Amino acid sequence: MTDVRELDSPLSRPGSGSGSPQRVAMRTAAARTLIAVIAFVKGHGTENDFVLLPDPGGELALDSDRVRRLCDRRAGIGADGVLRVVRTAADTEARGLPGADQTDWFMDYRNADGSLAEMCGNGIRVFARYLVADGLHPAGDIAVLTRDGVKAVRLAATGDVTVDMGPATLPGTDRKVLVGDRTWPAVEVTTGNPHAVVFVDGLADAGELRTAPVVEPPFSDGVNVEFVVRRGDRHVAMRVHERGVGETRSCGTGACAAMVATARADGAGPGSTYLVDVPGGRLSVTERPDGHLELTGPAVLVARGEVDL
Repeated sequence: MTDVRELDSPLSRPGSGSGSPQRVAMRTAAARTLIAVIAFVKGHGTENDFVLLPDPGGELALDSDRVRRLCDRRAGIGADGVLRVVRTAADTEARGLPGADQTDWFMDYRNADGSLAEMCGNGIRVFARYLVADGLHPAGDIAVLTRDGVKAVRLAATGDVTVDMGPATLPGTDRKVLVGDRTWPAVEVTTGNPHAVVFVDGLADAGELRTAPVVEPPFSDGVNVEFVVRRGDRHVAMRVHERGVGETRSCGTGACAAMVATARADGAGPGSTYLVDVPGGRLSVTERPDGHLELTGPAVLVARGEVDL
């Protein structure tokens, strides 16, 4: 829902200033500002949280400044990113993406800093949960268009959500990650987004993660960095610094990258399932015989409201 409200400043009220009625009228007109009132839904997947903006008709002009204000945890709603829910046919960008003719819905995902992102494994589960909860699509199988192609999502009316993330690629580059005076070799994995996975002795080795770890050689468009420790047989835990966001409580594409890097180190091939613990909960990642990764985890809608943009 999009509405428009007219807000008056104190200067626009009679008696608040001096001058002729004409000057008061001019000040009144200048002080009024048109502000769009937008419906939103707040949701999270293993505490990787998002502001969803229902925009089925593609009417909302969403720029980077608005995204940053929405995601601000002190002056806005607060989130790791924004998911604009728009019909594929109603969005110019979506209509030009591969697979647009196969889907009804496009997930327009933006990082907290306003930058565009190709894919979000936790976000797409929350996106699908919203479609079902609001009666826009029946439970079952949903095809969702992303900048990384069409993703198949499977969910019931309640419970966990599974998404086919597609195959991962491992370019085999020689990279390293630096935190303070420590350095680790990195495994580059692409799971829709670029990742640099490093194996550490303890998750505290990642440091405070207030700033992005140094990656050498650097990625031209930035990279997500996962710090991974083993918890047991086919069970790992990780922390992540996401490009455009900072440290988050979870990262779905990052969990997939961590799983693939670990499975390759273990000599485990397709058909393997790993548990991936993140600060916000637990995810399960399976590499199918065809090489596609399936990410399974919770998707929760926690609030609804309106926000002035």
